[in-house]
Amino acid sequence: MIALQQLHKTYGKGAVAVQALRDVNLAVNAGEFIAMMGPSGSGKSTCMNILGFLDTPSGGHYRFQDSKVETLSRNQRALLRRHFIGFVFQGFNLLARTTALENVELPLIYRRMPRTERHAKARAALAAVGLEGREHHTPAELSGGQQQRVAIARALVTDPTLLLADEPTGNLDSARGHEIMALLTRLNRERGLTIVMVTHEADIAAYARRVVHFRDGHIQNEVRNG
Repeated sequence: MIALQQLHKTYGKGAVAVQALRDVNLAVNAGEFIAMMGPSGSGKSTCMNILGFLDTPSGGHYRFQDSKVETLSRNQRALLRRHFIGFVFQGFNLLARTTALENVELPLIYRRMPRTERHAKARAALAAVGLEGREHHTPAELSGGQQQRVAIARALVTDPTLLLADEPTGNLDSARGHEIMALLTRLNRERGLTIVMVTHEADIAAYARRVVHFRDGHIQNEVRNG
């Protein structure tokens, strides 16, 4: 699904230039669950932003499915992001005064999907994450773990082929964090959903099948779990 070859990213110029990524080579197969780890400034978040078309590399090659990403326009990258990628963030990013159902429907509104169809898809996505009966609750009426489940449902509702999760358990206590990881693991196994996750917690990374360790912009090593 994904191939990065000799990818590098530099911020700034001259004496203040910072190399965030240096000659990164990474392959991600469809259906994999990968965790990216490393200290602050190691390059893992920059790599995830490039994978999700939220940032562009300074050089090297990025192939997503059959597309050479470095040759695409901004609008073309936005279309790929909208149709193939779901995002889950540490901070949930839910609209505070909007119900769970309405939060999940948002990506479908941007696609101009008819109201009845998007209601049905949003309800199905909430059911898939165990939130039947919570459709009309606002974020303030939900626990942190439930809010993250809403965020995952919102990412799933467009039927993405790739889910990018940036510290998905970072704002949760240990028990709720492991519940979210159990959910992501189930989605990976049952749906064949490809997941790439950034985390700094070894026990969370242990849920992934492969752990990629970044340091100083390089991939230091890779470890397979199980």
